[in-house]
Amino acid sequence: MLELNYFLVLSALLFSIGVVGVLVRRNAMIIFMCIELMLNAINISLVAFSSFLGNDSGQIFVFFVLTVAAAEAAVGLAIVISLFRNKESLDIDKINILKW
Repeated sequence: MLELNYFLVLSALLFSIGVVGVLVRRNAMIIFMCIELMLNAINISLVAFSSFLGNDSGQIFVFFVLTVAAAEAAVGLAIVISLFRNKESLDIDKINILKW
């Protein structure tokens, strides 16, 4: 059986990749995918701790995180489609809906 450290290192690596993607990329779809990657890294940590401690509460909490991720993906995709129809670009530097 693998130790807890391996799962935590994997989770930290995935979360770091997601953070770098959010900070570096300017495409709205890439940013949403990086946010999903960060949520999945959190899910890996929750399942790893749940298995290590012998408690099912972490695995139950993963279902709530997945529900939030699905809602975020649906709303985010609707926003991205709406912005692309209006501005014809997904570059977040070019999209500023607060300007007149």
